[in-house]
Amino acid sequence: MTDPLVEGTRVAELVAVLTERGETVATAESLTAGLLAATIACVPGASAVLRGGLVVYATDLKSTLGGVDRRQLAQDGPVSASTAHALAEGARERCGADWGIGLTGVAGPDTQDGHPVGTVFLSISGASGTSVRHLGLAGDRWSIRKSTVSVAVSGLLDRVQGTSAG
Repeated sequence: MTDPLVEGTRVAELVAVLTERGETVATAESLTAGLLAATIACVPGASAVLRGGLVVYATDLKSTLGGVDRRQLAQDGPVSASTAHALAEGARERCGADWGIGLTGVAGPDTQDGHPVGTVFLSISGASGTSVRHLGLAGDRWSIRKSTVSVAVSGLLDRVQGTSAG
């Protein structure tokens, strides 16, 4: 039976590629609340690549745990490109990983700080720099969170394999 967290993602491929390269990943997750790290951990052998994850669901934890500058957080808000950027770098640095992924957004059912449901910022940090993508996803809370994880896995895999410019 396929694990429902892994189904529809490229996470087994990601774990294999990271293992082959001897690289690691860490996450700082808001709207997904640890779902990305849990999805990676579903793959046998994930312990070789998953350093850890920070669940920064509460806004203040984005700063204290995730490394987002308090002033920046107050100015740009918890759902922003700058917050995702800082979270990815914070995860990478705080967990001592080669790659960091930062996720923040609105899973619903209500808008947040003027951002519609489905607004997601995904950031990936590595030795070559940090990139941020703005996603506009549709669906209910669960499907938005699952889609976010799937896009994050594919985005990191593409970046690791050098098929993504960002």
